[in-house]
Amino acid sequence: MQKEQLAKMIIKRADEYGDSIALKYKTGGTWHEISYKKLGVKIREVAIALLDSDIKEGDRVAIFSHNRYEWAIADFGIMCARGISVPVYATNTREQAEYIIKDASVRLVFTGEQDQYDKIFSIAESGENHIKIVSFDSDVKLKGNQSVCFSEFVSSSLGSDKIGELEKRIAASDPDEIATIVYTSGTTGEPKGVMLTHSNFSHQAFSVEKNFDVGLGDRSLCFLPLSHVYERTWSFFIFKCGAMNCYLSNPKKAIEYMGEVRPNIMVSVPRLYEKIYSTVYNKIEQASFLKRLLFKWAVSTGRKYAFRKKDGKPVDLALRLSHDLANRLVLKKLRAIVGGDKKFFSAGGAALSQNIEEFFFSIGLLVCQGYGLTESSPMITCNTPGAFKFGTVGKPVPLCEVRIDESGEILARGPNIMKGYLNKPEETEKVIIDGWLRTGDIGEIDNDGFLRITGRIKDLIVLSTGKNIAPHMIETAVARDHYIEQIAVVGDGRKHVSAIVVPCFEALEEYARERGLKWTTWADLTELPEITDFYMERIDIQSRGLAGFEKIKKFYIHSEEFSQKGGELTPTLKTIRMEVMKKYKDQIEAMYN
Repeated sequence: MQKEQLAKMIIKRADEYGDSIALKYKTGGTWHEISYKKLGVKIREVAIALLDSDIKEGDRVAIFSHNRYEWAIADFGIMCARGISVPVYATNTREQAEYIIKDASVRLVFTGEQDQYDKIFSIAESGENHIKIVSFDSDVKLKGNQSVCFSEFVSSSLGSDKIGELEKRIAASDPDEIATIVYTSGTTGEPKGVMLTHSNFSHQAFSVEKNFDVGLGDRSLCFLPLSHVYERTWSFFIFKCGAMNCYLSNPKKAIEYMGEVRPNIMVSVPRLYEKIYSTVYNKIEQASFLKRLLFKWAVSTGRKYAFRKKDGKPVDLALRLSHDLANRLVLKKLRAIVGGDKKFFSAGGAALSQNIEEFFFSIGLLVCQGYGLTESSPMITCNTPGAFKFGTVGKPVPLCEVRIDESGEILARGPNIMKGYLNKPEETEKVIIDGWLRTGDIGEIDNDGFLRITGRIKDLIVLSTGKNIAPHMIETAVARDHYIEQIAVVGDGRKHVSAIVVPCFEALEEYARERGLKWTTWADLTELPEITDFYMERIDIQSRGLAGFEKIKKFYIHSEEFSQKGGELTPTLKTIRMEVMKKYKDQIEAMYN
């Protein structure tokens, strides 16, 4: 494995790929493109402007913004200046942002919209340290003399005498230096600053390169938060390979943009695949008998064809002809929903149901599910086009060792493991023992070397009967339903499992209208006895594969979506169970009394 400092990598690729398109972004309804050559120029401009702002080697510079192309340029610019990039989730509260800014001793912050700028300005005003603020948006109302818009910040680099110093910094940079400090989203307490090196990312690129075919002409849609290590690591790899990254600031428009961008490679969290799956099956449920029959035949034919090819078995003429017909009539149209044919999809960040994996595979789309943590940069294991098994998260990536200890916890060791937690040596010592990262997840490795996640140590529910339950397994099964947007399972210390269910209100309203139900607000709708009965039926259907003690006995239908602002979700849309239990304690008590 060749270790590579990210600044050197991107400057080298800018020269190597020249006029090839590096990225696309949309403004005012129009897509714009930037070549690798121009990207290299813009990155240098940012780096020189940082030097002019007296950013020294090792200084921390934060980025507090939704996804946009400037995010990537600023990130690489920071690294070229040998600073340390500190991403802040665009949805973070002022208090969350302030914790990161202070803990990391940030000296300069790039911000996106007015809301993010105002939070940082407030922090800067109340703090002892002077923080310079650079706003990506030119229409943000700036205050004070420490704020500047991005275009003005960059233009100040023109004619600078720091070009020579920049070249020296890039040349002197070391792959084992810290590249970034990524703060965990804090599902189990105070956020921790994970220190990742350039070498950590070199390993991840090496691992992907070994198993995935990515290069010039490939297109990826960048819609997961760049503040999360998953999308960011993938984006580094995209640029390393000369592919194109297309930026989307609003993840809710991902499916719409997939039709425009037509990405042929992409990473995502399971929720996107679940949404597509449930939408397709809901439409089929409402279709005519003949259309339902055609759909069932086409997917079944696609499944037979795909699995025979996967298993290396011959495909006879009859099946080949049937598959060609199924593809023309149904499967090709299903793939069009996600922008057409793909080399592969990737899924991470949470568990993806096996039946959804197999559905996509049957229609000609491979979803390679992987597993990892922020602390592992993030990949530990991954299914690949050459070696995949549904229901698992794949085999260990190259040079990474994985073992299961006597308690069932997954341990990992390798060049992907973090340097440690910033300002928290004791916390670091607790999770890295003799080089092995304690993941906090429970799993098992099968005879073929594939890892299966079975639970999380801190997230296990123990019923009063003594039964241990992994709540995310139940949530994954039930959340497949088209009428369920979110679900949080509870029951620790209780006699049975219960849940708080958030409907997919668009689908539910359509269902209610068709049946002539009357309501004014979502709260009215969720309290109708017909709706309660309907959801009991939906939950029962999706729970058929669960053991009796795992099945949801009681549930509360909530009339508002879980959100980051409400405190129930992390920025990567994971449910913060402790927060849900605290916030809805009265509703939970009512289910057990």
